[in-house]
Amino acid sequence: MDARERLRRYLEQRREMGESEFALDSMSVEEALRVIGQRSGAGGQGPGAGGRGSATAPPTESPRESRRTVEEAPTSADWREALRATGSSPAKEAPAPAPERAPAPVPVAPPAAPPAAPAAASAPSEGAPGIVVAKPPALGLSEIETLPSLDAIAELVKRCTRCPLHQTAIQGVPGEGNPNARFVCVGEAPGATEDETGRPFVGAAGQLLTKILAAINLRREDVFICNVIKHRPPGNRNPLPNEIAACSPYLVRQLELIRPAVILALGTFAAQTLLETKESIGKLRGRVHRYHGIPLVVTYHPAALLRNPSWKRPTWDDVQLARRILDSTPVAGA
Repeated sequence: MDARERLRRYLEQRREMGESEFALDSMSVEEALRVIGQRSGAGGQGPGAGGRGSATAPPTESPRESRRTVEEAPTSADWREALRATGSSPAKEAPAPAPERAPAPVPVAPPAAPPAAPAAASAPSEGAPGIVVAKPPALGLSEIETLPSLDAIAELVKRCTRCPLHQTAIQGVPGEGNPNARFVCVGEAPGATEDETGRPFVGAAGQLLTKILAAINLRREDVFICNVIKHRPPGNRNPLPNEIAACSPYLVRQLELIRPAVILALGTFAAQTLLETKESIGKLRGRVHRYHGIPLVVTYHPAALLRNPSWKRPTWDDVQLARRILDSTPVAGA
């Protein structure tokens, strides 16, 4: 599978989750999908060209036409190169030629000198090609790892400056619920309502989550609800790798303190982050995974259900699976 096809699948996943920005190259999700559609013979109408939430189906191709399109398209290991090939992403600047230098004269008898200390090797860039990921500053992981309670984590999140998100968010959203919860829900990041209130899942998607929990006989106050990212990304864009690296230790410590019987990962981003995978939500749901030994079930994000009611049935199957795991796990100390 070449970079263009991997990018297409990624963009389709993000569109399903309601994302509209493709921040890495200042393109919208729909613009990037149209670009990919043009290169794959879709006549300028890539998947989702009908706009956000559009139900218009993309033009169909015969299997032979699809194979020919993939075979004729130039392959690349870099999705940025795949976009550049369409002319829709800035081309790489050619490196300036190195100035010519005359050969240095060879001394007849070079003076003896102590060996120079080896230069410190520069750390390689992380993340996607062309993006330098900043390391989380200041606060060491050891301080987070030794936080004694969920309240202590919440206080630290409220004054956290480990990544730039605190500069644009109103406040941190550490999570809330029963500190002894046996059932934990993990979403992606706070939205606008959550940013204003400091509470997770309190908008329309949160109200739906409360109903889903009630359907499996769980009250909101019985569970713990949080997100991978503790500050709202601007415009609800996708979190960047350095933001994930900065926030993940908080989530890890929360789960260590709670020790739940089961984790319900809500949406593609939460599932991929917790499981450290790039598999689609379609492949991840319907199975029981393990997060440091804790059973983990993947399902659709409640916000996605508001846009795609047809996903409510598979979501119901997922939460019932999580409930069965909860019921079959002995209560600690009982």
